[in-house]
Amino acid sequence: MKRLLVIMAAVLAVLVVFLALGPFYIVNEGELAIVVRLGKIVAVQQDAGLKLRSPFVDNVVTYPKKILPWDGQPERIQTKENQFIWVDTTARWRITDPVKFYESVGSLEAAYGRLDDVIDSAVRTVISGNFLREAVRNSNRLIGTAARETFQTGDAEGSAALDQLTQSNISYENISKGREQLSEEMLGLVKSIVPSFGIEVIDIVPRQIKYSDELTESVYQRMIKERAQIAQAFRSYGEGKKAEWFGKLENEKRSILSGAYQKAETAKGKADAEASRIYADSYGRDPSFYDFWRAVESYRQTMPGFNKTISTDMDYFRYLYGTRGR
Repeated sequence: MKRLLVIMAAVLAVLVVFLALGPFYIVNEGELAIVVRLGKIVAVQQDAGLKLRSPFVDNVVTYPKKILPWDGQPERIQTKENQFIWVDTTARWRITDPVKFYESVGSLEAAYGRLDDVIDSAVRTVISGNFLREAVRNSNRLIGTAARETFQTGDAEGSAALDQLTQSNISYENISKGREQLSEEMLGLVKSIVPSFGIEVIDIVPRQIKYSDELTESVYQRMIKERAQIAQAFRSYGEGKKAEWFGKLENEKRSILSGAYQKAETAKGKADAEASRIYADSYGRDPSFYDFWRAVESYRQTMPGFNKTISTDMDYFRYLYGTRGR
């Protein structure tokens, strides 16, 4: 009996030591595990659950089975027409061959380092081999359908004229590939390399394309030029309307002055006729007094203009010596 108790105690002690050494490990949902024994892979566990390993000699390495993100650093790249842009790229990838991944890469940190080199190189190769328009546009739908500003002047004719003046002369070049196809080209270059790492890259997307400082300044100057052209169109339209209204005012002024002159001449003619009638009537009543009055009026108007009078011995001054003109 005593011997049996000793055997049971020894078995229990061995069991406790065995459990303490960790013969079990857990593979979580969304993970896979590789069992490495003395540097050699002996098992790959794809399913979640409680697993058994050999203590001391087995090492368990776990990797995620889910799709992982890759975010690159913005790169300054020269396009085919020698324009510099900043390209910020993102990608999705996953481990497809854990054995090859462990043997060629080993860890997620090292995998991200490899992806940095491969994806950055692919992005630079594709962007530098294409024009800027291929990277920033995805189709030719913009051509012919671009929205254009409209301006209201209060009348349909004026709005149409201003619209004609401000019509943009910007033309958009056709693209042959587009942003999506460039992404596919990047993915094709990467897919020719990463399978040797046990990796699959699902997609590559340039999430942001930003102009460089010098290109941004060029774009701003073009926008300023377009706004200046529109402003000049407004000024030209305003000057035209101003000239039109001044022309109307001048014509109206001439019409008013012509009518007023006609009325004035008519009134003047009537007044002269009436004055002539009165003069004739007065002359007929007393011709001598009329001659005297005309002579005095002539003296009053002409004499102040003479600097000096040398002689008055002439018929013109006959009324200076007598009221009867003798």
